[in-house]
Amino acid sequence: MAFTRATGKHRRASRTARTTRKFAGIATLAASGVVASVASPALAATGETHAEDTGLRQAVVMGDELASRVEAQADAQQTAAEAAAVQARAAAVAKKAADEAQRLAEAAKKKAEAKAKEEREAKERAARDAERKRLNAFVAPIAGSYVSTGYKASSGLWSSGSHTGIDFHAATGTSVHTVGSGTVVEAGWGGSYGNNIVIKMHDGTYTQYGHLSSIGVSVGQTVTPGQQIGLSGATGNVTGPHLHFEARTGPDYGSDIDPIAYLRAHGVGV
Repeated sequence: MAFTRATGKHRRASRTARTTRKFAGIATLAASGVVASVASPALAATGETHAEDTGLRQAVVMGDELASRVEAQADAQQTAAEAAAVQARAAAVAKKAADEAQRLAEAAKKKAEAKAKEEREAKERAARDAERKRLNAFVAPIAGSYVSTGYKASSGLWSSGSHTGIDFHAATGTSVHTVGSGTVVEAGWGGSYGNNIVIKMHDGTYTQYGHLSSIGVSVGQTVTPGQQIGLSGATGNVTGPHLHFEARTGPDYGSDIDPIAYLRAHGVGV
């Protein structure tokens, strides 16, 4: 007669059950991230399940390896982060230095531009002052000449009985210059003065140049000190070539003033 063993709570679990529970424990570790599936290769290699190959010890070993890998990866990430932080700080320092260099360069450029502008304005002022002085300067009407007949000299040669101007020694064709800046108000025949030019000066006085052989300016023309306006000659009432020069308070005959005093008052040595 066959006997059947009754099952109870003290009965040892079968090998299949034990193995199943062990697999379940490993699977739980794998699901929690501690170990991946490690039993399958051993089973495939031996064809049977061994507790020593698929148990907790192997799972722990694999878990340690995984932890080491995770730690190494974390160290690598931390090293990379630190390197990136160092690079970021270096880039910030370089940018700050570049910005400062640019600021200094712009400041130097502005300073140089301001200095150049100041120098340019100073040169322009100097040029204007020089031109103003030139325009206000006076020169002799004949360069290197001398007075051959003085002012108010008496003679029957003049209708008024005295000389209304001064005569500068000059051969025919000698260059005649305006003594200062002004505007031509007369240029042509002047009776006993022959070919003559009358200029209204900038200071409101008038100057006359007579007995010219030729005239080089026209009425309304502006002239500057030392500018050639004609050539000396012997036209009109003369005994020989020379330049008759008068200083006047008005454009017409009879308003004459002492031409030597006039020229000397304007810095011309005669």
